[in-house]
Formats: sequence, C-alpha cells, structure tokens
Amino acid sequence: MDKDLGIVVCGGGGFIGGHLVADLRRQGFTRLRSVDIKPLSQWYQRFSDVENLVLDLSNPAACYSALQGASRVYDLASDMGGMGFIENNKALCMLNVLINTHLLIAARNIGIERYFYSSSACVYNADKQKSPDVTPLREEDAYPGMPEDGYGWEKLFSERMCRHFREDFGVITRVARYHNVYGPHGSYDGGREKAPAAICRKIIRAKLTGRHEIEVWGDGTRTRSFTFIDDCLKGTQNLMESGIDEPINIGSSELVTINQLVDIVEVIAGIRVKRDYNLSAPKGVNGRNSDNTKIKKLLGWEPNTPLRIGMEKTYAWIFDQMSKAK
Repeated sequence: MDKDLGIVVCGGGGFIGGHLVADLRRQGFTRLRSVDIKPLSQWYQRFSDVENLVLDLSNPAACYSALQGASRVYDLASDMGGMGFIENNKALCMLNVLINTHLLIAARNIGIERYFYSSSACVYNADKQKSPDVTPLREEDAYPGMPEDGYGWEKLFSERMCRHFREDFGVITRVARYHNVYGPHGSYDGGREKAPAAICRKIIRAKLTGRHEIEVWGDGTRTRSFTFIDDCLKGTQNLMESGIDEPINIGSSELVTINQLVDIVEVIAGIRVKRDYNLSAPKGVNGRNSDNTKIKKLLGWEPNTPLRIGMEKTYAWIFDQMSKAK
C-alpha cells in the first residue's frame, strides 16, 4: 500500500484505536489522522507526528471535518465499555448509531475508498449463548436477531447500514465482529474496563495491599474467549484490504471460564486469592466463543496469541500503572 495514503482512525484516543494508530505509524504511513471525542489528555495513546482532532462524531459537520482528504476510514468510535457499562447504559450505547450513520453519509459524499466498521460479538442471538459449554458462534448465528440489549442492537443495525451503503451507494465497507479484545494501554478501572483488565487490577491490588481477596462477578462458570490486541490489529487491517463483504469474526477460539481467567492471573502474579462471588453483578450471557472457520478460509489466518501470553503483557502494563499511582 501507498504509505502516503490518507488514513483516519475514528476513536483513535481509545484502546483499539490508539493501538491501530501506533501500528500504522510503525508501518511507515505518514498521513494519519486520529479523531476522538475525549480531551487529548485522556487519550490512551497520542503521537505528535499524527494529526489529532477532538471532535464529536455524532455531529454530521464533525464527520466531514474528520474525513476530508482521506482514502481509508476505520470507524472504532463508540461510547462503550465492559459488561458493567453496557448493561447499565443501554440508551447511551444505542446513541452510537449516530456516529456510524453520519460517518457513512460523509464517506459516501466525500468518496472514501474503503470504510471499516468495528462491530461486536454482542450482535449474536442470545438463545445460542445460554450454556457455558457454548457451540462456537458462526457469522450466520446473528440471525434471527436477538442481540445484547442496547449495545448489541446498535451494532447489528449499523452492520446493516454498512451493507446497504455498499449495495446502494458503492461505499466499500468491511465489518468485523470483535470478541472481547484486551491488552495494554486501555481501561482497567473506572467502570468501563473488561474482564481481563478488571481481574488484573483486582489481583494486583490484592498483591500490593497484602489483602488476598477479590470480588468476581457471577459464579465464575461463565465462558468467554479473549482476543489479544495484536491479533485484533492484524485481522482488522487484513480484512480492510480484503474482498470480504460480509461481517466476519475476529476473535480467539480459546474458550475459558472466568474462574480459569482468574487462575491464569494468579499464576502470573504469584499469589492465590480468595474469591467472593457477586451473583447480583452484571454477568452477560452464559457462554460465548468465536467460530473461526470463515476467517481461516477467507484470510488464511485466525487470532492465535495464547491467552496466557497476552495476559502476561496486560498484567505487566497494569501493574506498572498501579505501582506508579501507589
């Protein structure tokens, strides 16, 4: 690819967006624009040689400002967080539809060559996720529609928007369904963090304070697969430049229970903790895993970073941040 290609990362001050900007810089792309609603001081990663814009992309005029002169757009902008945020902020999650709608309109009118939309495994039918021993979710399992209330419905609707803008207006759109992406340089406290970062924070706090006890949301038997950020970046960029029109899973197929996730972090930390199970906390579906048949067939690859390796890197970064704060 031409390294002088104009690339915009919407949500560039966030976790995945910040990593994507960093990765594009490492590859030598020189015309990068990073856009986020948060003040610059709150961005997870920020680079002086990148054009950094603070814009509210739910505003149509802001979308035109963000996309001017660009060829590629990565739409990672979203008001979201882990299960605690999603279950308690359904209306805010639904309002994310304004971001993708206005970005797509601007992309059509400006003539953007390729448009990537970050969807989520939360679009999948809840009836297929009732058991911890879940059958891996195929892309076809999003229909008939019964997604996660609020966040999942918005993602499923925005997927259809991308499809119809491609079919009706010729905007080349690519859609990935992310499965629980984790890694360094992201939220680990404050209410928007996801399970891997939250478990790291709790066990690090137990280690630093000497009080070896943590709260676990649910009974620990729910199952998930977690995708390391490096795999997410590789899959995202490969999908963007591919000929794959339909939504595709970008997720690890390494299924673990929440208790097993705690086990892994205990080994990394070198301590054992007492687990207090909070059965009234937000828990989500009973089981969710990624079926990677399609991505292996179409891209010849699937996310492959072992959970233990990714969690070691995540734990190390969070430990460093918490140690400095202490």
